[in-house]
Amino acid sequence: MSNVEIENPAAETDQEPQPVPVKISAQPSKESQQETKQAAEPESEKQGGFHAFGLKPTILKALDRSGYKEPTPIQAQTISHLLKGRDVVGQAQTGTGKTAAFALPMLNRIDVANRKPQVLVLTPTRELAIQVAKAFETYARDIPGLSVLPIYGGQEYQSQLRPLKRGVQVVVGTPGRVMDHMRRGSLKLQDLNCLVLDEADEMLRMGFAEDVDWILTQAPKQRQIALFSATMPKQIREIAQKHLNDPAEVTIAQKAATADTVNQSYVVCSPRYKQTALARILEASETDGVIVFVKMRSTTEPLAEHLAKAGFKTAALNGDVAQKKREKIVEKLRKGEVDVLIATDVAARGLDVQRISHVVNYDLPHDSEAYVHRIGRTGRAGRSGEAILFLNPREKYQLTRLEKATRQVIAPMELPTNRAVNKQRVARFHEQITHGLAHPELETYQSLVEQYVRENEVSIEMIAASLAVLANRGRSILVKGELKKDSFADNSRRSHGDRDGSNKRGHRNSGPRPPRDDSSMKTFRIEVGRQHHVQPGNIVGAIANNANLEGNAIGKIQIYDRFSTVDLPESVSREKLDALQDIEVGGQKLKIRRMEGKVSERPKPFKKRNNNYSGGKKKPSPRRPR
Repeated sequence: MSNVEIENPAAETDQEPQPVPVKISAQPSKESQQETKQAAEPESEKQGGFHAFGLKPTILKALDRSGYKEPTPIQAQTISHLLKGRDVVGQAQTGTGKTAAFALPMLNRIDVANRKPQVLVLTPTRELAIQVAKAFETYARDIPGLSVLPIYGGQEYQSQLRPLKRGVQVVVGTPGRVMDHMRRGSLKLQDLNCLVLDEADEMLRMGFAEDVDWILTQAPKQRQIALFSATMPKQIREIAQKHLNDPAEVTIAQKAATADTVNQSYVVCSPRYKQTALARILEASETDGVIVFVKMRSTTEPLAEHLAKAGFKTAALNGDVAQKKREKIVEKLRKGEVDVLIATDVAARGLDVQRISHVVNYDLPHDSEAYVHRIGRTGRAGRSGEAILFLNPREKYQLTRLEKATRQVIAPMELPTNRAVNKQRVARFHEQITHGLAHPELETYQSLVEQYVRENEVSIEMIAASLAVLANRGRSILVKGELKKDSFADNSRRSHGDRDGSNKRGHRNSGPRPPRDDSSMKTFRIEVGRQHHVQPGNIVGAIANNANLEGNAIGKIQIYDRFSTVDLPESVSREKLDALQDIEVGGQKLKIRRMEGKVSERPKPFKKRNNNYSGGKKKPSPRRPR
């Protein structure tokens, strides 16, 4: 008699397996050995889908509970590489399942007994950090003792320091806040096994290139890296070559073409008239559900209020909206209780409402893939849809790029005339009358009106008109005074800085920026300058990340010797400014405050002047010592 030890298949794989003695009476034959081998094969090898990867039963249980059956292409091609510990470079569009592609294999390898950070995920925005952290928690719901923590700018440090001190295995954060915790010593990476760059191209676009490079350099040499990006520009490939070790490259073909049922058009309009133009377009169109996409969270609520005053049932959806409230807003959109939703790209992720008849790109998206993803929310299930794009006069060159991505022509759109707007207003007024005629208490109201006629000798028509005025809240039902078409593009020749993104009196800004209404910008002073070896990208990254601002919301930056000035939206809150006070750039705290008066010092150019060449002019004499 002899004992053979085999693993207990019922035991949790994240615990030490207990040997189970099995008694056999004689030397097994080849046939019995084959039967024993087949019997010992885990059930996951016999099944397809996620079971084929050999993931822990606790993870598979969470997937089954969430209704995930078959992996997406990016998951199918990525999970096996990451489970083997290999570095990966993955290129795929948003919404293809990238989060599960890296979360599942990394959860599979975590040692829950170790309370130190073992997985670090870098994301470009606060919203995405929260979203990825929630995904990790969903997949790890049946793994006892596993903790996930999102860290990002704009949140109090104490709310992040306490869980870091208690111990977490997974940290998901924005580069600026992650770097800050690392320098404070509150986030230590000596036990790090896996590091993920999620939406790497977006992080670079927002000015986090140096932060990401620093974090990767500080991480342990023996660590696995997964880099995911929708596009693969040169800078992304340089990061991969520098920090990744023989990575497996996974590319999922992009579905750039849009449905034939989506009709695309564009309107050229200067920023100051966009609200008026949008209201006119929506009033003159026969719409059902409408999604209006904007770049910045600060745009959502003011635009929703403007459209509400015009008579639309609106709601704003951005990263500050709590999940429960978000679900209520989406449900109202489905039921028709909300007709126009103003949303940012990140807040609208996963939004699927069949009644969307129009998608409006109020702000130009940062790339073609985002544009395609936006307008794909209309024209579904064989229904026709409208996609309307707002362009500043100097953004018209972007049309060719978008037409190539969608493989369709984007036609110019004329702003609706007063006649077109009034026609729709009258039609809606008649619909309201028809709807009122079906009211169950119509006879009661009729008797009240007849009583009023007897007592006041007023005609029924006048009473009906009076009630219509009340129903319309006293607003004029008809538009008067035709607007000049040229007024919507009147600042097409106004300069917002040189075309290359530079300013004559300052330095070159960090990349070209879309035009904005500079009247809403205020100048702030920060206590970091040229002597601290600061670059524009450092300032943009620090402010955008820690104040929860989009990079494009940051205006002109002027760098002086000991300080710098930066233009920010007037609407930026005191809370966001407070979050920037102790943020360090170049080893110096920003200490941001409103700029008072003019700057006596002139900003210096990046390149040093060649004092040995006078350009044919007399060389200035050296200054006398004081």
